[in-house]
Amino acid sequence: MAAPDPLEPEVIAAALAGTPFAGNLHHFATIGSTNTHALEQAKQGAPHGSSYLADEQTAGRGRSDHRWHSAACAGLYLSVLLRPQIAMADLVWLPLMAGLAVHRAIQEVTGLAPDQIDLRWPNDILIGPRKVAGILVEAQTDSNRVTAAVIGIGINLHQREFPPDLATPATSLDLETGLTVSRQQLLIALLQALHAEITAFDAAAIPDRIEAISSWVRGRRVQVHGPQQLSGETAGLDPQGFLRLRTSEGLVTITTGGLREG
Repeated sequence: MAAPDPLEPEVIAAALAGTPFAGNLHHFATIGSTNTHALEQAKQGAPHGSSYLADEQTAGRGRSDHRWHSAACAGLYLSVLLRPQIAMADLVWLPLMAGLAVHRAIQEVTGLAPDQIDLRWPNDILIGPRKVAGILVEAQTDSNRVTAAVIGIGINLHQREFPPDLATPATSLDLETGLTVSRQQLLIALLQALHAEITAFDAAAIPDRIEAISSWVRGRRVQVHGPQQLSGETAGLDPQGFLRLRTSEGLVTITTGGLREG
């Protein structure tokens, strides 16, 4: 299947000039998982900013061993290698920072209003009740320091239908806008937004910024799936980026897991 929006390397390189991603984008027609490949390249010494884009993934992965449906030429499947030299405790900021970048890029390219694009803590982008993008961060460490982090981002672009067994109903940008959204424009906007987030990183500001674009982090009844299986009403993010949940037994901090309505 030919890509409906083929990439133009020279256009991408020009748009990314001045960022660590310029000249560091590696494009594959088919790959198992861009995140797996990026982690392998990190071990081989690949530099900060190395990015891996695939037309199709045959073993795409999401959080908690969920698979990411990666139909050929239907989405943006990207993994970005960073070498942030941060402590393990600071890893929580990376999916949140990436979520801000994905939200901004989708808004810029599609023209959707900011409140039409929702962020479900910690790593999902939704339009209405349907998931349009997901984020998976994986890291390599040494002596409790992060030596390499891979931010995997999958965004549904051209899909018209999805497998029936997905944990969250899915949608695509084409379905939501009635347009054929350009993969190249979205890729450029995403990497520019990610560069802006990295350059101006301010952990203290992220919780408020997440709350401004998310209907999930305050005043919503949810169930938490994962090691902390709880239900309650979300009560905002704490200064470390973790979710507060008001339960029948009091206020609990959620450090891992996913959210569902309820």
